[in-house]
Amino acid sequence: MSFFRKNGAGIAVCILIAAAATLLSGLSIGSFSMELIGAPVFAILIGMLITMAKPDFASGEKVKHGIKFSSKKILQWAVIILGFSLNLGTIFAVGAKSLPVIVSTIATSLIVAFIMMKVLKMDGKVSCLIGVGSSICGGSAIAATAPVIDADDKEVAQSISVIFLFNVLAALIFPTLGHAIGLGSEGFAIFAGTAVNDTSSVTACASTAESIYGVEGILSAAVTVKLTRTLAIIPITLVLALYKAFKAKKSGVEGGSYSLKSVFPMFILWFIVAAVITTLVGAFTEGAFCDFYMGTFVKSMKWLAKFFIAMAMCAIGLNTNLAELVRKGGKPILMGFTCWTCITAVSILVQLATGIFYTNI
Repeated sequence: MSFFRKNGAGIAVCILIAAAATLLSGLSIGSFSMELIGAPVFAILIGMLITMAKPDFASGEKVKHGIKFSSKKILQWAVIILGFSLNLGTIFAVGAKSLPVIVSTIATSLIVAFIMMKVLKMDGKVSCLIGVGSSICGGSAIAATAPVIDADDKEVAQSISVIFLFNVLAALIFPTLGHAIGLGSEGFAIFAGTAVNDTSSVTACASTAESIYGVEGILSAAVTVKLTRTLAIIPITLVLALYKAFKAKKSGVEGGSYSLKSVFPMFILWFIVAAVITTLVGAFTEGAFCDFYMGTFVKSMKWLAKFFIAMAMCAIGLNTNLAELVRKGGKPILMGFTCWTCITAVSILVQLATGIFYTNI
């Protein structure tokens, strides 16, 4: 009961805002679907607007602990739950063909982000979050990486905002661009899955492409490629944790303290366990239980993960000064733009080099 007395009010605020953001993301204005923006972005914006109207809201004694809990623990739970939506067997079988493109685009984004960090003299944590967000899977990758590198709410908000901007641009531009340059339908699916970040934007982009190309199958193929990219969360966060452990150990030698357990991202281990459970159920069960698990249960976990991310983004928005975010946004936007354009170019070039470019579904 003490947990609920301490955190209940703040968590309830985040639930209500996440619910409102989820409803907004399900609306459409004419032919424009709000899903392209997504519940997490709506949630962080609502949180920022509340803080702009009432700057001391998130620091109130009744809500501050629950808001902090949502921005930290709920964020990690979201990543764990996301693991239930990954069937590793299906991903490896279908996504293997796109692996050279995935590896190339991820490496490109991380290298470009590192170079831009040095050139622009940017904050290392924001640069890391933009790099992994651009290269892997947008908000989910940022959600997984932020606790590992101890990024604060302002740094997460800055990175999410940048990723959102180029997600929307990609979803609007890429279907026409891909068709205009002669990408085959399978080639476009790989292009969308590797050059667009957030799953909702990949879905919107691929759905539009199916209409332009006049064929079905682009959407399912693009989402599979995107899910294959999501697996990169595992090695990226583990490498960052090991690097952090190395720095902590070095600090310990100099008189500080060092604990591998304190820097190891245990929630990533549970993310892997969740993915393995789904994979085993898909491989070794059948009948009603398998249908329920792979259908209703997995869909529910996807929804819950997205809702938890919206809760966390709301909490982060409540602790973020929107005016300051805009004032400091120039360099992060330039970094995000550079990563985005380089990923786009590399995805196309690698497909040309491997012969995927003109292939059709």
